[in-house]
Amino acid sequence: MKRREFILLIGGGLAWPAIARAQGGAKLHRIFWVSTQSGPDPFLDGFREGMRALGYVEGRTVTIETHYAPENPQALRKIVSELQRGDVDLVVSSGPATRVMTAVTEVPVLFALSGDPVALGVVKSLAHPGTNFTGSTFLSLELAGKRVELLKDIYPRLRKLAVFSNTDHPGEPLEWRATLESCRNLGIEAAYVPFSGAREIENGLMAAGKVDADALLVFPDAVTLVHRAKIAELAIAHRLPSMFGWSEYCDAGGLLSYGANQRTTYFRLATYADRILRGEDPSDLPVMRPDKFELAVNLKTARLLGIELDVSSILFRASKVIS
Repeated sequence: MKRREFILLIGGGLAWPAIARAQGGAKLHRIFWVSTQSGPDPFLDGFREGMRALGYVEGRTVTIETHYAPENPQALRKIVSELQRGDVDLVVSSGPATRVMTAVTEVPVLFALSGDPVALGVVKSLAHPGTNFTGSTFLSLELAGKRVELLKDIYPRLRKLAVFSNTDHPGEPLEWRATLESCRNLGIEAAYVPFSGAREIENGLMAAGKVDADALLVFPDAVTLVHRAKIAELAIAHRLPSMFGWSEYCDAGGLLSYGANQRTTYFRLATYADRILRGEDPSDLPVMRPDKFELAVNLKTARLLGIELDVSSILFRASKVIS
């Protein structure tokens, strides 16, 4: 989404008070950014870009303090005690860091979560969060079926699909059921390959390699995202066309992905940060869901697998082609 489109989306009536604050030397808002990734952080960049579009100036009207614990959510627990000091206006949690923030009740928390925030217990419903949490979820069950269809489009011989899934991911049962239903409708046998969290991913990958499937579908979540290069290598080694949820997987060697653009999601999250900083209650702000999706294709991986892509279909529809 371009800056002009974004400003039109939020409307001038929302944008101008923040700009006025930036120029008028109003309160310096303090935001904690917590993540299990590490820098450079494209999602933080997207959020910062959104805040700037709303007129916030770092160091003058807002400070964003980053707290990273790569692949270790538990290491973020110490910041919960810091929040109890009462001088933080907002927390923005990225991905699995939201699990740690469930203990926070005194400070508004914005999240961008690949799973189901209701299943995680941080909101009561998507329409009416009813807590100090709100934000955006990437979980979209209609996409689960679409991913199976796209795989079938480029690989018509698909008869058996290995579905690699982290059962520790909130909302995973819903995503698995939607995928299974799509497989049944398309006459595809679904081979469920579950694993539980980062501690089991190595065993899960070994199991996925032994399923004797025609293709591999990987549910998007923080654990598979961290290990995306290793999963893509396994798929190529076993000559499996692979489908993922976000384009970052294709950048690492996956064949296809279909899902939300994460950076755009974090850009939009800034609108909620602005509304909360201006006094709105997060419990009244519905959890956002992406409304624009991108199809990514890795041509190098296609060549390695010997797949001839139909130029008039997949490549024509692709939002991102990696050559």
